[in-house]
Amino acid sequence: MTATDTPNAPAGGPRFLDGQMLIAMPTMRDEQFARALVYVCAHSAEGAMGIVVNQPASHLDFGDLLVQLDVVPAAERILLPKSAGAIKVLKGGPVETGRGFVLHSADYFIENSTLPIDDGICLTATLDILKAIAGGTGPQSAVLALGYAGWAPGQLESEIQANGWLNCPADPDLIFRSAIESRYDAALRSLGIDPGMLSSEAGHA
Repeated sequence: MTATDTPNAPAGGPRFLDGQMLIAMPTMRDEQFARALVYVCAHSAEGAMGIVVNQPASHLDFGDLLVQLDVVPAAERILLPKSAGAIKVLKGGPVETGRGFVLHSADYFIENSTLPIDDGICLTATLDILKAIAGGTGPQSAVLALGYAGWAPGQLESEIQANGWLNCPADPDLIFRSAIESRYDAALRSLGIDPGMLSSEAGHA
């Protein structure tokens, strides 16, 4: 994570799937997004940006990252609040994987740095939010994603038309409180789809 602001939402054009979840279908050709569940942070005629919320960075611990980024001294790691220890670290997507993006509840906001999205969910990508979390003054709910998913103009629309993605409304409980391994199936069930009944043939999902 760097001390720069969040990436700008695509300017101009209509809003499309901001605040929605994308559910990768069996026809998804990119293996990086196999069974991926993506929260769309920004989507317009100029492209889209989202965070994969169901791929854990299993080798990384949030407290260890705070030490690596010099947010807290190593000797104070054990003093972190329990809320910080509960934050999950995710592989947010293949773009800028060395940078951190925090999806969080709307009870925390930094002027000119926090991007409000929808349903009480915000995105912040500055060190300030990590310092606040370490100090016990951060958002009530949060996940840290390393990297993000990005689409060029028209690319996401083309992938949806090719049966690569379904979309559904976002659920903060799904993002912040559910077990990571259950999120994909839970999103499908929210649409009334039995995960075991999915077909890999286009047009039959």
